[in-house]
Amino acid sequence: MKKLLNSKLTLILVSIVSLLLFAGCSTDENKSDDTSADLNGEVEIDGSSTVYPVTMAMAEEFQASNPDVQVTVGVSGTGGGMKRFTTGDTSISNASRPIKEEESKKAEENNVEFSELKVALDGISVVVNPNNDWIDDITVEDLNKIWEPNSSVKMWSDVNPEWPEEEIKLYGPGTDSGTFDYFTEAINGEEGAIRTDFTASEDDNVLVQGISGDKYSLGYFGYAYYEENKDNLKALSINGVEPTPENIESGKYTPLSRPLFIYVNKDHYKNQNQVKEFVDYYISNATEIVPSTGYVPLSKEKYEEELNKLK
Repeated sequence: MKKLLNSKLTLILVSIVSLLLFAGCSTDENKSDDTSADLNGEVEIDGSSTVYPVTMAMAEEFQASNPDVQVTVGVSGTGGGMKRFTTGDTSISNASRPIKEEESKKAEENNVEFSELKVALDGISVVVNPNNDWIDDITVEDLNKIWEPNSSVKMWSDVNPEWPEEEIKLYGPGTDSGTFDYFTEAINGEEGAIRTDFTASEDDNVLVQGISGDKYSLGYFGYAYYEENKDNLKALSINGVEPTPENIESGKYTPLSRPLFIYVNKDHYKNQNQVKEFVDYYISNATEIVPSTGYVPLSKEKYEEELNKLK
């Protein structure tokens, strides 16, 4: 009887140990599966300072769920970003204008196939110092008079005799900026045509600081930078139309409403899983995240169409 009891106890102990060992193996296997399923690697992005707030917001949200993926976002301007993208140096390029023909040719020469994806709508905002109490609205004609090449405008009073006899301090994006390209074509009728005596920077935050610190200043940049700093800036209406999300979306805010883009390297999208997952996340979550950056989102249907370009 005693031997039988000992045998039963031994059998029970062996069963328990076997179960524990099996459970341990299962847990290790599951951990191994989870680890192999985790995303890792890098996603290299550069380009437009205007698109930067959108892409940076996407990167932060994406990395919160995928901590082993490093998403880096540079701000060298649309032109600067394209120089890197068209050689295959980056996976994604932020752009506040469509790719130029010479940039597309360079990509072809370097065997870089790409897709253009619209990600948001912007209204380039013409802004002044909040202490400016003589102007709330400006015409396209007056903007042309101020910004055209070899402009004779030096004082505010040169535009309108009722305005102060004080020098206009001008601020605007640099020549590598897609906003510079778009604004000069829309206001002066030719891309790149502009006076040269203004403070230029590819960093819109530098422009914000300059305008907010000078009562007699005037400048322009993407709507999100005005929205983020509206306590320190005053946005002007253009031909009587304010830069609001509604007016930007409808196209009423003309001629300074425009789409914003990302350009995606197709080879990187197909062969680098972290790039694919990030781009899919970007477009799939744009309707929720874009408004938080100060820009206007497309419709869900439009975003689905954009993503289908890659798929």
